[in-house]
Amino acid sequence: MYTTRHLPNTRIDVADALRGIAVAGIILYHSVEHFNIFTKETIIHTLPTDQAVADVLAWLLSGKMYGIFAMLFGLSFFIMNDNQQQKGRSFSGRFAWRMCLLFLFGVVNVAFYDGDILMLYACYGLLLIPISYLPSKAVWCIIALLAIQPVELVCLLTGYEIDHSTLWEVYGKINSAHEHGTFLENTLTNLRYGFEVNFRFNVFSGRLTQLLCLFILGMQLGRERLFYNEGHNLQIWHKILLGSAIMVAILSLVDYSAIASWLNPIYNLLILLMIVSAVVSAWYAFEGVRKVLHHLCIFGRMSLTNYLLQSIIGCSIFCGYGLGCYYKLGVTYAVLVGIAMVVVQYSFARYWFSNHQRGPMEGLWRKLTWIFGN
Repeated sequence: MYTTRHLPNTRIDVADALRGIAVAGIILYHSVEHFNIFTKETIIHTLPTDQAVADVLAWLLSGKMYGIFAMLFGLSFFIMNDNQQQKGRSFSGRFAWRMCLLFLFGVVNVAFYDGDILMLYACYGLLLIPISYLPSKAVWCIIALLAIQPVELVCLLTGYEIDHSTLWEVYGKINSAHEHGTFLENTLTNLRYGFEVNFRFNVFSGRLTQLLCLFILGMQLGRERLFYNEGHNLQIWHKILLGSAIMVAILSLVDYSAIASWLNPIYNLLILLMIVSAVVSAWYAFEGVRKVLHHLCIFGRMSLTNYLLQSIIGCSIFCGYGLGCYYKLGVTYAVLVGIAMVVVQYSFARYWFSNHQRGPMEGLWRKLTWIFGN
C-alpha cells in the first residue's frame, strides 16, 4: 500500500505551462473541426493552405492535448491526495465529491458543446481512488497494460470488430441541430446525446483505455516527483524525449495501415510523450523558454474556466444559431479564429489574476469541494 513520503508539494510551474499548452491546443483544434460541425455544405471562404494546416494540426494536436490534460489531472490528484495524507486525513471521499462536481460542470459545458470531456474525466477520475492505494510496482503494471491498447489488441488478435454505426447515427442527429437548430434545440440535443457520443468516440478512437492510462501515469509521475528539477529527473526526461522521438520517426516512415486501429493510439501517445518531455526539458534547461512559457502558465492556471469559455465562445461563432461560420470559414481562417480566442481568453486571465488568486471556476470548484467540513 502506498503512503506519503512527507515531501513538500510546491507549485509546479511547468505543469501550469503544459496545461496552458493543452487548453490552447484544444481551442485551436476545436476551431479546425468547427467545434464538431462536419458539414456537407460548400465552404465559402477557403485557402490553398487548408489541407496542409489541417494535417499538421491533426498530427500535433488531435488526441495529444486532451491526453496532456488527463496526465496533469492525475498529477493534481496526487498532489491533493498526498497533501491530505501528510495531514493524516483521507482524501478519497472528498475527491469522489469533487468528481461529482466536475460531472455537473460537464453537464453545463455539454449544453453548449457536444464534445465535452469533463463528464468522462469525472468517471475516469473515480478510478484513481482505489488505484492510489496500490504500491508503485502495481501501478506501473497497470500503466503498461493500458498503454498497449488492450481492447484494440484483443480485437486485432481475435478478428472481432466493434460496431461503431450508432456513433455515426448520433453524430448525424447532433450535426443537424448544430447547423440548422436554434440554441434551445442545440442544448437539448447536446444534453440528450453528448455523453453517449463522447463515450462512443472514446471507444472508436482508442482513448477509452489511453485516457485512464494517462490519468494514472500523471499520478505516478507525481509520486516519483519527476516534474521537479531534482536528482536525475532532467536526464530521465531527456531519455524519454530521445526514445519517443525515435519511435515517432520510425512509425512516421513505416506503413502500418494493416494494424492502424491498434497502433494509431500508441503513435499518438508517443507524440504526446515527445511534446511533454520536450517542454519539461526546455523549461529547466533554458531561462528564455521559461520566460516565454510563463504566459501559458497564466493560461493554464485557469484551465477549467478557459475550457468552459471556449465552448461558449466557439459554438457561438460556428453554430447555425450564432454566426454560422461552420460553412463560411475554411480551416486556415478557422485556425485564425481559434488564435483570436486564445488571445482574448489569455487577456481575460491576465486581468482576472491581477485581482484574484484563482480563476472563477477554479475558485468555485475549490469552495464547493470543501463546503462540507475541512
